[in-house]
Amino acid sequence: MPSSPRPVGLPAPDRCLVMGILNVTPDSFSDGGRFSGVPDAVAYGLAMAAAGADVVDVGGESTRPGAERVPAEEEIRRVLPVVTELAASAVCTTIDTTRAAVAAQALSAGAIGVNDVSGGLADPKMARVVAEAGCPWVLMHWRGHSRDMATLASYSDVVLDVRDELRCRIDAALAAGVGADQLILDPGLGFAKTAEHNWALLDRLDVLLDLSLPVLIGASRKAFLGRLLADEAGVAAPPGRRDAATAAITALVADLGVWGVRVHEPAANVDAVTVVAAAARTRAQRSLSDD
Repeated sequence: MPSSPRPVGLPAPDRCLVMGILNVTPDSFSDGGRFSGVPDAVAYGLAMAAAGADVVDVGGESTRPGAERVPAEEEIRRVLPVVTELAASAVCTTIDTTRAAVAAQALSAGAIGVNDVSGGLADPKMARVVAEAGCPWVLMHWRGHSRDMATLASYSDVVLDVRDELRCRIDAALAAGVGADQLILDPGLGFAKTAEHNWALLDRLDVLLDLSLPVLIGASRKAFLGRLLADEAGVAAPPGRRDAATAAITALVADLGVWGVRVHEPAANVDAVTVVAAAARTRAQRSLSDD
């Protein structure tokens, strides 16, 4: 398993990092409404940390396909008390948002990084917020908001196109004063991608790893896994039946050397990356003894 670069300001476990998803929304595809109240959201964030999640990623706006946007004020209302309470409990927290104003308030409340599914395209002010904070910034490959992205899944070669479009986002971030050691890349599985595109990206992750920045993979419970696990009648497996497949993806990508995975249920994924790390250490020791 090749080593992965480590961004500043986030935990650096001796294995692939596990980021837990905390959707404080009524309409997310997998768990919408479960944690829309602050007490339930905070309790689940604490539970994810106790289960081994290295980071809890708090989001207040659904990015499921077809989702409509919510006002910034509503997004702030949803996430700010949750970030504040988790940070006060020493939970390492990031903010999942495309809005600079939301990111700035969440960082002030104790979040230590920004997960931006638009890669900085949705809000040109985001780069300045991140540069001034000096915090980690996940740049995801993105072609448009959720309501439009299904129409944007056209590529010459999805792997090379995603790589090149992410390079443009890297260049823009660096030009805005963001440090290279703050950046994390996410190929955006399911965002303006078909199932075939997702599998191609997973199959050729080396192309993204060659950019020499940490790579985050978010495959958890996504529709392409539901279709893969469809029953004999062709009915896709519901989100809650996709966790074992998610852990399998986690093991595959951790062995390839990705920096982190973003998942709904951390415990099994922590186990998966722990196993991969143990196997990698054994291989390394055998290689040294063979020399």
